[in-house]
Amino acid sequence: MGNLYPIYLNLEGQLCLVVGGGKVAERKIGSLLECGARVRLVSPQVTDQIKKWADLGQIELLQREYRPSDLTGSFLVFATTDNAEVNCQVARDCGERHLPVNVADNPTHCSFFVPSVIRRGKLSIAISTGGSSPKLAAKIRRQLESQFGPEYAEFLDLLSDVRRQVLADVEDIGQRQAIFYSLVESDILDLLKNKKYDQVKERLKNAYSGYRS
Repeated sequence: MGNLYPIYLNLEGQLCLVVGGGKVAERKIGSLLECGARVRLVSPQVTDQIKKWADLGQIELLQREYRPSDLTGSFLVFATTDNAEVNCQVARDCGERHLPVNVADNPTHCSFFVPSVIRRGKLSIAISTGGSSPKLAAKIRRQLESQFGPEYAEFLDLLSDVRRQVLADVEDIGQRQAIFYSLVESDILDLLKNKKYDQVKERLKNAYSGYRS
């Protein structure tokens, strides 16, 4: 296998099929719902959490065995059953239809892999070992979680707000870049971490007020 091409997908409103109703499927569904995907799940048995999602109308549940027709309209497919034959059949059906498929615990049948992800608001950091060792990816994620704390979510929200103001108020592209650079290289992250919000406001004000047209 060659190098994988990293990509972030917009799943808002996209139909994703999950075949299997155990804990692995539950984790996949949770991540998909966080991204705004529509989820169809096919499995004779499901966990209590999956049943709850279905009862609340958050997912479409087909409580029966998998059928190839279940793939209709799917954007992504996840095979998560504990039956290798069923998972392989899902992978074959997806291959015939040119549908991206992820097969739990079988990298050879995957056309895409789900990375281990750190989320801090709008910041997401994905770690992948190309299916070679999910445990190592999880270990690296835990290491990075301590490095990138919740202050990064606050910082990105601030940067987003300031960016809109700068684009509206500052015409010169060079000045805009100087402002953005000064913010990113400032001590705002440390101030946020220590909840020194008055000083944060002062830094933001000083960063671009002199450039406003």
